[in-house]
Amino acid sequence: MSGALAALQSALPELPLSTDPGDLDHYGRDWTRRWPPAPLAVARPGRIDEVQAIVRWAGEQAIAIVPSGGRTGLSGGAVAARGELVLSLERMNKVLAFDAIDRTLSVQAGITLAAAQQAAGAQDLYYPVDFAARGSCTIGGNIATNAGGIRVLRHGNTREWVAGLKAVAADGSLLDLNRGLVKNASGYDLRHLLIGSEGTLGVIVEASLRLTAPPPPSQVMLLALPELAALMPVFKACRQRLSLSAFEFFTDRALHHVLAAGAQAPFADSHPVHALVEFDVDDDDAQSDSDHDGQARALALFEHGLEQGWIADGVISHSQADAAALWRLREGITEALAPHRPYKNDISMRISAIPGFMTQIQALFARDYPGFDVIWFGHIGDGNLHINILPPERMSGEDFLARCEQVTGQLSRALAACGGSISAEHGIGLVKKPWLGDTRSAAEIAWMRAMRTALDPAGLFNPGKLFDP
Repeated sequence: MSGALAALQSALPELPLSTDPGDLDHYGRDWTRRWPPAPLAVARPGRIDEVQAIVRWAGEQAIAIVPSGGRTGLSGGAVAARGELVLSLERMNKVLAFDAIDRTLSVQAGITLAAAQQAAGAQDLYYPVDFAARGSCTIGGNIATNAGGIRVLRHGNTREWVAGLKAVAADGSLLDLNRGLVKNASGYDLRHLLIGSEGTLGVIVEASLRLTAPPPPSQVMLLALPELAALMPVFKACRQRLSLSAFEFFTDRALHHVLAAGAQAPFADSHPVHALVEFDVDDDDAQSDSDHDGQARALALFEHGLEQGWIADGVISHSQADAAALWRLREGITEALAPHRPYKNDISMRISAIPGFMTQIQALFARDYPGFDVIWFGHIGDGNLHINILPPERMSGEDFLARCEQVTGQLSRALAACGGSISAEHGIGLVKKPWLGDTRSAAEIAWMRAMRTALDPAGLFNPGKLFDP
């Protein structure tokens, strides 16, 4: 391969191209940490024409490419473990243009989500896709996985905010998809085919993002619930009485780990389930007792929940610092669990199916997996649950993984029975590949295979992800 890399470097003398072991380790993995990285090299282009040249070179040399953004994924989608070339977009991280009339922001794929949000804010507008990894995940990676996050309840997934994108195809050509049009009935919308494709159909290099008006002032309320069965009545009441932007939940075990990582306890007593609610409140009415004031309605909802026995305790924010402290209890879960090397499940279903599903799966865990620390949290408002499993003491990593995959098999079958999905927002990648057939029919998978073969006949892009060749 040294000759092939020399040819690439000769063709693109300014291209940063590394075979340093530290770089190979860093760029060859994502947050899963399950597969030892073994890429051929790491290329970090700075322009589209360099990406095109790399893709053409890869086709000529029959070398696979793993597109790389912030590598914050949790499904193994950015892992390079089979001698692939990692194509990192991190140097392509600029804001390209802003259109005040169309309310669009054109960016390179390697820009972080936080930087795109800041660029929107500088124009007094708002890019609403948001989650805890905003400072390190990239827009290209968000698009490749159709990322969701904490405000899907109001704003939807990434897909709703992509007005157009540019991608390099397997033959090195540049596709300019949809070009920011609102209406475009001119055949297949290939933009949406690339969204959620996990880097298997092309290399996303630029995106035109739709922006919206900044949200109204909001407050955050954390509710302590006496039992899991209270979660859905509280969600229903909040959705009826408040203008919600987020409704998140987490269990006492999730809170335990966040507090151990340094967060401040919100309540004196322990409670099995917590709901974090963000809702609109008008500045002018924030201190009034008007029925039109979001805070007053939230307090009335809290009192109603106490009377019904759905709510045991609660706290409401009175400043941005308060709100940030409450959000930390939810957004800090993933970071707090990371040192324990959790096995992660990211599932979705219709909201109405959640109570029965959670009861069924909790009973399964209690019966078949005693000694495992099971942490539940997620986005109740859009039917997305995260189940993180920590190993019992003195269990080997191999035994733990085998047991967890048994769990996932049972989860997948239960999801199939209720019409759910084994992956809500993390993608399939390598981790969930064995269970794709429980979420998608054989006919759907055959269609996906056919599209992948048609667009990437040599199998250059992210091979082994989603499904095997």
